[in-house]
Amino acid sequence: MAKEHHYIDFDEYIRQGEPAQREAAYAWSTAIGLQAVDGLTTSEYLNDLARRNIEGELTMDQVDTLLDSYYESKAAREAHDDDKNEADKASRNIKKILSVKTVDFTANGFISLHRRIFEGVFKHAGHLRDYDITKKEWVLEGDTVNYLNWEDLRRALDYGIKQEREFSYKGLAQDDLIAHIASFVSGLWQIHAFGEGNTRTTAVFTIQYLRSIGFDVENDLFAKHSWYFRNALVRANYKNAVKGIDYSPIYLERFFRNLLLGEQWDLRNRYLHIHPTEEWSVQPNLAEPATPTSTPTSTPTSSHVNRLNPNSKFYTKNENIIQLVRVIGTEELSIKEMMEFKGLKDRKNFLEYHLNPAISEGFVRLLYPDTPRHPRQKYLLTAKGVMLYKEIMAQP
Repeated sequence: MAKEHHYIDFDEYIRQGEPAQREAAYAWSTAIGLQAVDGLTTSEYLNDLARRNIEGELTMDQVDTLLDSYYESKAAREAHDDDKNEADKASRNIKKILSVKTVDFTANGFISLHRRIFEGVFKHAGHLRDYDITKKEWVLEGDTVNYLNWEDLRRALDYGIKQEREFSYKGLAQDDLIAHIASFVSGLWQIHAFGEGNTRTTAVFTIQYLRSIGFDVENDLFAKHSWYFRNALVRANYKNAVKGIDYSPIYLERFFRNLLLGEQWDLRNRYLHIHPTEEWSVQPNLAEPATPTSTPTSTPTSSHVNRLNPNSKFYTKNENIIQLVRVIGTEELSIKEMMEFKGLKDRKNFLEYHLNPAISEGFVRLLYPDTPRHPRQKYLLTAKGVMLYKEIMAQP
């Protein structure tokens, strides 16, 4: 008799759980879901540990001990044990990484991330590959992406991440923002710095980076559509002049439009095939037409909150934050300058009710984040703040 699969309803925890449960469920769902990019699934044992951790029955230290003991004590090997071991331990490691809201946005940080994800899984964890690779892809009818040659891996990582670190999102239109993020992630993945685990490492690094620039990415897209994410990366990096096929970043951009803008593109892999059937030749946006809303004429208001779309990824009901975002706009301002623009004189009040909430919610960031008391400290909008600013300015 087939063993019953113990499915974890992560969505239920994310929707209705306590804050700690929601955060743990998001991290576990993403960590487990990402294993699909290499055709892996986690064991029933790991799924049970994840559930018990979400419910607060086990700490992550206890999960570590129990999982390691489980594989060390297995007397009889079963089919796919190696795959389960990889999926379980990589999931456990990713969950721990995603529970910490920091990122080392350097080439060393990216390499270290691979080591942390695959520690105890691959002997080469955290080591750049020293050979060239090709991979047959279903969406390319058996052809391969041209990955970077191994001699240039470190140089390419240094350059690509440095360029992105110095890039400014200030004043960038929404479509351009999505295209830029997709281009950066696509280029990072195309380097394919490691022998194995490149997509999972790129996905976790992307989540960490998007968080660091103000985006809320705690949803199930990476968990439920990790295979689409990988195939979209393939299409973004594949060109074949003989077959008349050019680079196609649009599919990856649609993934990020769903993730960051709340759009509803149908993320199924058949749309990504280089020669799709007629049925799968046009990728639809499943969003229903927005229902017009109106403000009752009997209660006019100047509040921007009531005129913003509450379903927007950049929505906040905090009027002080909205006003501050409007004040900063495309500028870099000091605390004194912001207070003058807002006509405020009480610095403590401004910090407590205006600036600190805007920073904690990811709309505003420090120009010198590593030196909060820098004598020339200024404040500017994050990418998330820029998008809110554009929505504010688009209001009548």
